[in-house]
Amino acid sequence: MTELEKCMAGEYYNCHDKFFLDIKSHARTLLQKYNALAYEQKAEKINILKQLFGGIGTNVSVGCPFICDYGRNIYIGNNVSVNMNCTFVDCNKITIGDNVLIASNVQLYTATHPVELAERLTPNWNMETEQYFCRTCALPIKIGSGCWLGGGVIVLPGVTIGDGSVIGAGSVVTKDIPANSLAVGNPCRVIRKINGGNK
Repeated sequence: MTELEKCMAGEYYNCHDKFFLDIKSHARTLLQKYNALAYEQKAEKINILKQLFGGIGTNVSVGCPFICDYGRNIYIGNNVSVNMNCTFVDCNKITIGDNVLIASNVQLYTATHPVELAERLTPNWNMETEQYFCRTCALPIKIGSGCWLGGGVIVLPGVTIGDGSVIGAGSVVTKDIPANSLAVGNPCRVIRKINGGNK
């Protein structure tokens, strides 16, 4: 498998492989241009987002500053508002549905490392290997249609948030949230069903 295939499969991959460094460099160049644009330069912003993201729908707004890792793994639907100062670490796929509100300071993290130190350290690592000293893998994040993520929400690797759900400000989402749920806290937990949901 290539390093990209390992990455997208959720396996350990070399995040310092030239392929990923080139993608990061490209993303950083586009982000620098994007974050320098004025609020009113909407057409120019959309043009850059189309170059940066893997896919983008209509009526999408991404506030400045915005930070992402690769860009190419971000897929956004229609009628989506991402407020200022958000960070999307898109080493694996981040999919955002239609009619989604993402408040300021939201962080979506697909990248992760083993908890145990012996597993986290790259075996036989040295500076000449051109590898990262820690093992890295990445798991996809999915935000369903009709969701609202409050200010400062953090979503961890591998999490899916179901359609129509609302995540309260400051929550840390460590596991999947079912559709039509109001969920809050650290760790985030469902406190009640919304939108007429009865399951």
